[in-house]
Amino acid sequence: MTSTLADRIDDLLPQTQCEQCGFHGCRPYADAIAAGDAEINRCPPGGAVGIERLAALLNRPAIPLDTTRGIEKPRTLARIVEADCIGCTKCIQACPVDAILGAAKLMHTVVSDLCTGCELCVPACPVDCIVLDPMPPAQANDRAHADAARRHFRRREERLAVERAARERQLAASKREVGAPAARHAVLEALARAKAKKDSP
Repeated sequence: MTSTLADRIDDLLPQTQCEQCGFHGCRPYADAIAAGDAEINRCPPGGAVGIERLAALLNRPAIPLDTTRGIEKPRTLARIVEADCIGCTKCIQACPVDAILGAAKLMHTVVSDLCTGCELCVPACPVDCIVLDPMPPAQANDRAHADAARRHFRRREERLAVERAARERQLAASKREVGAPAARHAVLEALARAKAKKDSP
């Protein structure tokens, strides 16, 4: 299969799906770079090394990280302090790669092998029970881990799209059910008015 420029750019990104670049995931950022709509220095998790790799691929000078997007720092893994978890599911909803398991009003836990260190779960937690531990260097630099994160992100996006479509269909059906009696009533009223007009002298 022939890879596009956006594919090759995406392969160099860390696949944290953290959105610090301003895009909803690494692939949209790769698409924007390929189209010339975004600079190569908007990925704090990729850092200086990531910028250098992108610059080499695109045959352009490396530029400093845009620190308005965040600062370069060691990658981390989220961990839930389970004794403090209230089971609100907000972290599950925020996780872009489905790395958090749990259910409403039950304790949650992070599957560390799936976690990308995006940190999106931290501000989502209303009781501050999520801490960040250092990510093992082998995991941080593992392309297989990045590729798996890309797959998990895409699978989640596809699932959410299916769920949104199902909700929209259900809402449309509910509106039709509510609107049907009103429509029938309007038709009957119109017929009654027409009959009254016809019968009037």
